Amino acid sequence: MVPSQLLIVEVLRRPLEPTQYTSLFFGATLRESGIAASMGSRGDAFDNAAAESFIATIKKELINRRRFKRRDEARLAIFDYIECFYNPVRRHSSLGYLSPIEFEEAMAEEESEKARIGKPEGVH
Repeated sequence: MVPSQLLIVEVLRRPLEPTQYTSLFFGATLRESGIAASMGSRGDAFDNAAAESFIATIKKELINRRRFKRRDEARLAIFDYIECFYNPVRRHSSLGYLSPIEFEEAMAEEESEKARIGKPEGVH
């Protein structure tokens, strides 16, 4: 394969140095791109823990198990993984081993029960 046949892919990457997060140029680039910066306090290990865990899960359960020929094929597979499996079906330890949809339904039921119990007798 000659260099001109190599696929060039643009990606977002995590800055190598924490100071890149706070630089004016970096902040302006994020705003112009419509990206909200997520910054915790200096040395905060939990700044992006949930997002990093989510990305690691997608890599482990989807990306590393397949080879994609085109970007749109990868994009569709990621969308399908999130919308058809991760959110409606996959169990999450942080949600008591319920899927996000099951968790939301349980919370809505709990709120409904609280509202019902809090009403005076005979009131619907």
